[in-house]
Amino acid sequence: MTSILARYRQQLTKTLTDWFPRTSLYLKGPETPPTGQPQKKTRQRKAPVAAATTVERLQGAQEQTTPSPAAIYSSDFRAKRAQEQRMRTRVEQAVAAGVIQAPSPEQWKMILAKAPATRIFAGAGSGKTTTLVLRVVFLLYYLEIPQERLTVISFTKASCEELRRQLQRVLAFWEQPLTDEAARELVRTFHSALAQLARKELGVTQWFEQLSGQPAQGDEPENGLLAGATLNDDQRGLLLEAYADCYRQEPGFRRRVHLLLGLEPPTEEIEPSPDLLQPFVLIGERQPSPLPELFYGQACFAEALGIRVGSLKSAQLECSTRDRIFLEAMQQFWRQFGKLLKERRLITFNSAFAILTDRLQKKPSRALIGRLEPFTHLLIDEFQDISPQIALWLQQVQRRLAEEKAGPSLMAIGDDWQSIYGWRGSSPELFIHFDRWFPGSTPSQVLMLGTNYRSSPPIVADGERLLAKVRQKQDKRTQAAREATPEGHGVRVTTRFDLNRQLPLLLAEIEAQRRYASEREKLERCAVMIMSRGNAALKTLNSQLERQPGIRTCTIHRAKGLQAEVAIVLDDGQPLQPHPLRNALYAASGHFQQSYDEACADEALRLSYVAVTRGVSRVLWFTRQAQVAGL
Repeated sequence: MTSILARYRQQLTKTLTDWFPRTSLYLKGPETPPTGQPQKKTRQRKAPVAAATTVERLQGAQEQTTPSPAAIYSSDFRAKRAQEQRMRTRVEQAVAAGVIQAPSPEQWKMILAKAPATRIFAGAGSGKTTTLVLRVVFLLYYLEIPQERLTVISFTKASCEELRRQLQRVLAFWEQPLTDEAARELVRTFHSALAQLARKELGVTQWFEQLSGQPAQGDEPENGLLAGATLNDDQRGLLLEAYADCYRQEPGFRRRVHLLLGLEPPTEEIEPSPDLLQPFVLIGERQPSPLPELFYGQACFAEALGIRVGSLKSAQLECSTRDRIFLEAMQQFWRQFGKLLKERRLITFNSAFAILTDRLQKKPSRALIGRLEPFTHLLIDEFQDISPQIALWLQQVQRRLAEEKAGPSLMAIGDDWQSIYGWRGSSPELFIHFDRWFPGSTPSQVLMLGTNYRSSPPIVADGERLLAKVRQKQDKRTQAAREATPEGHGVRVTTRFDLNRQLPLLLAEIEAQRRYASEREKLERCAVMIMSRGNAALKTLNSQLERQPGIRTCTIHRAKGLQAEVAIVLDDGQPLQPHPLRNALYAASGHFQQSYDEACADEALRLSYVAVTRGVSRVLWFTRQAQVAGL
């Protein structure tokens, strides 16, 4: 009887998914939250579920509608009306003193939120940083949450430093001065927060990602490789050493490497030769690279998805024979690399996340539980950029705190429309399906910061038009706070543009836009920002562009959070080429509705959106193509 009902339910769900995708969500019911190990069942590659059109439908339909037995969050913050009124009064005084801008009604909802688990969909230019600072003030000063039980997390050292500066300035007005040391404890990157915990729990002092001949800088490690930095000589040297050791010691590794590189079968001579470092073409990668660097890159990607590289069953993955041989060789290399790191008393950030997640999931010591106190109340910025590995760690941290009756809370602030780090394992699906990862006795509260205070209405409209074909997204609309001006405009596209041949034309355009920006009534700190996906076009431009105040060049990824009067984009807006191996790893993780290639196609459109929404009053786009995708 049970099997008949199951088949009927499955058939009904499939029919509703095909014809009424939103309705089908109601049939899913409570889901088992993801755990530290990838799911073994095959991922069902169904069409992505359409997003709800309102916050209420998102809470009622998309997430579980009954309490989860594994609920982490339960009790709301006990904020009294008098506390809220005192906060509002003091904010009015801060506005009058010119310390902050007056919060909007939607920003006040974030500042005074009572739910223990809250998602804030904060669009481009929505003023989320100031709102986040005021949220911290409310928690510390009015709800009297001890500072040692609160942590604010952002992704980069630069964004953390900006948050600290604003917090110190605002708290000074509240006559609650925050020292530099206290600000560093309060606001951290994920990796500095992890490093603090790993130092005490694992005795870690050195990270592979920070390995260099230079002395360590400060007490705040950052994984520069996540920001697109290349391996340095010391890191590359350690990879080569592990590669050579594995080649000498593992006959199976030698055989697989020779197959991959198209070399004759290995002989009795087991010393590595220069041929073993010839560039290897891995389908989907931007350029050929030596095998040890490719092994490292793909293993890191797998670990970011929450996969234990040593546990991968290559025979069960949907991939080519060539990719399967690559994976098997990668696993052997990764074991040898791990041994070498242990000998050198080094560790990777990925390994530390995995070890601590496992310890928390099994039977953590009282000492480890005590060290979780700073993570009792978490405010995480740019939540759309976290990876499954980080989400699994966060889940275990807050679950243990819940079991200790500490009353944990999590406010996740982000914008799925600006999720642009899929190549390093992040996905907006974690933010969109937040309650599956961080379940509560009731669904998380969902708030929207939908007013764009940066860009003009034409730019906001063109930005949203770029996202029309994105499949995994939260359905929302943004409203421009600025008024359109006759001199401004949305995205103007120059097609079939050849940078090498038409560089003088571009330089003249940049100068014209600089003059336009200098004549504006309100001058932006940056007059003209020129962005590209990669560095090649920027290097060509910088070689001819005279250094002038107010002109900045950067990749689109590094432009996030910045703005300029005029944004100039040099890009084709195209997705990366298909990557079969990463498609297989995506499926093996069991965490995603999309394939990796589908996710990359969405991400290309989101990257274009990020570029466009850097502009205040004008956007110019130069492409080699006949058109820009989405425009």
